Amino acid sequence: MTLVAMTLSSGTIFFRTVEGWSWIDAFYFSVTTMSTIGSPGLAPQSDFGKLFTTLYIVVAVGLFVALIAFLAEGMVANSRALRDKTSNAGSNRSPQPD
Repeated sequence: MTLVAMTLSSGTIFFRTVEGWSWIDAFYFSVTTMSTIGSPGLAPQSDFGKLFTTLYIVVAVGLFVALIAFLAEGMVANSRALRDKTSNAGSNRSPQPD
């Protein structure tokens, strides 16, 4: 999580400083690039911005995929724990008389 936040922050600051975008546009571009959605209305104009974006895509997309995998793993673990808890609770019941 920390690496994702740092990457978003560094991308936002870079695009704000080098490309001269507003804070919102810089953040928006960083998020849409990291999540592979992309933004047709924004693109770096400077050569340095284009080179940075190329490196940013490689790093940020990898981090985003790792974050999604981490979150999915947590959801699966919680689901299994809930299922186990539910099935164990049912097996501890006394048999009901007919």
